[in-house]
Amino acid sequence: MKKFTIEDVAQKAGVSKSTVSQFLNKRYKYMSEATRNRISEVIDELNYQPNGLARGLKRNRTNTVGVVVGDINYSLSIQCIHAIENELQLSGNQVIICNADENPDKETKYIETLIARQVDGLIVFPTGDNPSLYQRLLDERYPLVFLDRVMEGIATQCLLLDNEMAVKTAFKEFIRYGHERIALLTLPVGRYAITPRKERVSGYRKAVEEVGQEWREEYVCSAPRDGMSEALERLLSLPQPPTALLAANDIALAEVLKYANKHDLSIPRDLSVIGIDDAEFATIYNPAITTIRQPAYEMGMQAAKIILAGIEDTGSSVPITYRFTPALQQGNSVQAAPKS
Repeated sequence: MKKFTIEDVAQKAGVSKSTVSQFLNKRYKYMSEATRNRISEVIDELNYQPNGLARGLKRNRTNTVGVVVGDINYSLSIQCIHAIENELQLSGNQVIICNADENPDKETKYIETLIARQVDGLIVFPTGDNPSLYQRLLDERYPLVFLDRVMEGIATQCLLLDNEMAVKTAFKEFIRYGHERIALLTLPVGRYAITPRKERVSGYRKAVEEVGQEWREEYVCSAPRDGMSEALERLLSLPQPPTALLAANDIALAEVLKYANKHDLSIPRDLSVIGIDDAEFATIYNPAITTIRQPAYEMGMQAAKIILAGIEDTGSSVPITYRFTPALQQGNSVQAAPKS
């Protein structure tokens, strides 16, 4: 069977090779609908298959986008990747996914590898410890989008949850049930703590102040995953233990539920619980856990659209931080606070 070329398509459609090339690259700005339809019909009739690699090299494009995930264990990461991949495939782009495990060195190596493979742009959940690397990319006008996190001093497009609003939404729900002793469980908040952790701790402090409650330093529990059980033990052994607990992400929530099962702690009878991040297991647990949902799929889809606009040079050159609104997902893990 003869393999048809772009010249064959152009000749049969009665247009130039350049016009067919513009059509294949989805650049329709100066092309009439009739011309587009005619080219499309000829491509179908001839069963023309363009050489994707050759097209990419000729346009200095590889039709690939690199995604560097901070930690693929988060439900947010999985949902965002799903959305990014779906959205980019619609426009004929492929995705290369790398998991940095919150390790700045791995992050650097992955980015250098992706650049060497000539990806057209990068979507990154940054660890926060590579500012010079990202500044160099921006200086070279390389398409770059940050997801879930921001980096101080790096001016690029960023998409993330309104983390302080998420905490305040949870507080409002606890207050509605009369809770005054509300604790927070989070992963470590150190020098290079990622944006959501820092902002959720900050949001917790502001929420306490806004409702006029007493500040209790011991109610802020920061621990690595394997240390959360001990942190919960200390928290619940206090002379005045909390009656409500906010798990700052899905990992913290999972540890709370494991602790509850192991120690016969009844939720919400013994402790009211809300988790941030819409983890799937929250609805499976009995009782279903009330969560503060972040629109992860929508965030990933928007990140894909922004990186495509940057690659095509049709997006805004002004760096913008997009904040997504959290939503309360009602479960059965909160009940009225016990009377003192």
